[in-house]
Amino acid sequence: MKKNLVRAAGAAVLTGAALFTAAGPALAADAPGVVVVDEPDTGGLGNIWTFAPLGVPVLGLVQSVNGVPGKLLPSF
Repeated sequence: MKKNLVRAAGAAVLTGAALFTAAGPALAADAPGVVVVDEPDTGGLGNIWTFAPLGVPVLGLVQSVNGVPGKLLPSF
Protein backbone atom coordinates (compact mmCIF):
# COMPACT_ATOMS: atom_id res chain seq x y z
CA MET A 1 0.00 0.00 0.00
CA LYS A 2 2.81 2.37 0.93
CA LYS A 3 4.59 1.57 -2.33
CA ASN A 4 1.49 2.55 -4.36
CA LEU A 5 1.19 5.81 -2.43
CA VAL A 6 4.82 6.68 -3.17
CA ARG A 7 4.35 5.86 -6.85
CA ALA A 8 1.19 7.99 -7.08
CA ALA A 9 2.94 10.91 -5.37
CA GLY A 10 5.91 10.58 -7.69
CA ALA A 11 3.67 10.49 -10.75
CA ALA A 12 1.81 13.57 -9.51
CA VAL A 13 5.07 15.46 -8.99
CA LEU A 14 6.37 14.52 -12.44
CA THR A 15 3.06 15.47 -14.07
CA GLY A 16 3.00 18.79 -12.27
CA ALA A 17 6.58 19.53 -13.28
CA ALA A 18 5.80 18.72 -16.92
CA LEU A 19 2.73 20.95 -16.93
CA PHE A 20 4.60 23.76 -15.18
CA THR A 21 7.43 23.53 -17.73
CA ALA A 22 5.02 23.47 -20.67
CA ALA A 23 3.13 26.50 -19.36
CA GLY A 24 6.28 28.67 -19.33
CA PRO A 25 6.07 29.96 -22.92
CA ALA A 26 2.35 30.61 -22.61
CA LEU A 27 2.85 32.63 -19.45
CA ALA A 28 5.74 34.56 -20.97
CA ALA A 29 3.42 36.14 -23.54
CA ASP A 30 2.00 38.41 -20.84
CA ALA A 31 5.43 39.54 -19.64
CA PRO A 32 6.34 43.20 -20.11
CA GLY A 33 8.67 43.97 -22.99
CA VAL A 34 7.24 41.30 -25.27
CA VAL A 35 6.81 42.49 -28.84
CA VAL A 36 3.67 41.43 -30.69
CA VAL A 37 4.41 40.85 -34.37
CA ASP A 38 1.87 41.88 -36.99
CA GLU A 39 0.49 39.46 -39.58
CA PRO A 40 2.83 38.64 -42.48
CA ASP A 41 2.50 40.38 -45.82
CA THR A 42 0.65 37.99 -48.13
CA GLY A 43 0.11 40.40 -51.00
CA GLY A 44 2.25 38.50 -53.53
CA LEU A 45 0.78 35.05 -52.96
CA GLY A 46 -1.62 35.02 -55.89
CA ASN A 47 0.67 33.18 -58.30
CA ILE A 48 0.32 29.69 -59.79
CA TRP A 49 2.25 28.03 -56.96
CA THR A 50 0.26 29.48 -54.05
CA PHE A 51 -3.32 29.75 -55.35
CA ALA A 52 -4.92 26.73 -53.69
CA PRO A 53 -8.72 26.59 -53.83
CA LEU A 54 -8.70 22.88 -52.94
CA GLY A 55 -5.98 23.12 -50.30
CA VAL A 56 -3.34 22.09 -52.84
CA PRO A 57 -1.90 24.47 -55.43
CA VAL A 58 -3.52 22.58 -58.32
CA LEU A 59 -1.99 24.42 -61.27
CA GLY A 60 1.50 24.31 -59.78
CA LEU A 61 1.06 20.63 -58.98
CA VAL A 62 0.00 19.84 -62.56
CA GLN A 63 2.91 21.84 -63.94
CA SER A 64 5.47 20.11 -61.73
CA VAL A 65 4.08 16.59 -62.35
CA ASN A 66 4.09 17.31 -66.08
CA GLY A 67 7.82 18.05 -65.94
CA VAL A 68 8.78 14.85 -64.08
CA PRO A 69 9.21 12.48 -67.09
CA GLY A 70 11.63 14.88 -68.75
CA LYS A 71 13.75 14.97 -65.59
CA LEU A 72 13.71 11.24 -64.96
CA LEU A 73 14.31 9.92 -68.47
CA PRO A 74 17.67 10.60 -70.09
CA SER A 75 17.60 12.84 -73.12
CA PHE A 76 19.41 11.53 -76.20
